[in-house]
Amino acid sequence: MIPFQVREIHHIALVCKDIDRTIDFYTNIMGFNLTRVHTLSDGGKHYSFEMSHGIEIAFFWFPNAPQTAPGIASVKPDAWQTGNITTAHASMHHLAFTVPLEALEEYRNQLETKDIFVTPVLHQKADRFGQQSESDNPSATASFYFFDPNGILLEFAANVCESSNLIS
Repeated sequence: MIPFQVREIHHIALVCKDIDRTIDFYTNIMGFNLTRVHTLSDGGKHYSFEMSHGIEIAFFWFPNAPQTAPGIASVKPDAWQTGNITTAHASMHHLAFTVPLEALEEYRNQLETKDIFVTPVLHQKADRFGQQSESDNPSATASFYFFDPNGILLEFAANVCESSNLIS
């Protein structure tokens, strides 16, 4: 049996509730390029946005999709106020994007000026087994979280230090 040679994530496909707000957010706020639109047989649409270097995020819009289920299929919008970030098994908790460390605060400020709620910058440090690292580095990852217009929790994450024994 030949081992799988997975190199990277090609794309992730999500479902949106308002395609106009989704297009506006991902093109005008996130700076992604809308590269493809496909009409589906049920009248829905499939939109592809290029993030960088050919990596895409895609959104389906279905005319008769069920309503969102915060706390089941995604994080509840008040998660940061309540401290409850639990979601159901097999749900997507959040989607993290790697950004340059030196731009992290500026990106956070840009989102705030557009009235998008952002968390404080968090510093996470753990080894590959989830234990706190003994490294002298203050953190392995600096990041903050925010929601897109569909209620999808997004994260901008920057590697603070490069080390084989740290995970982010």
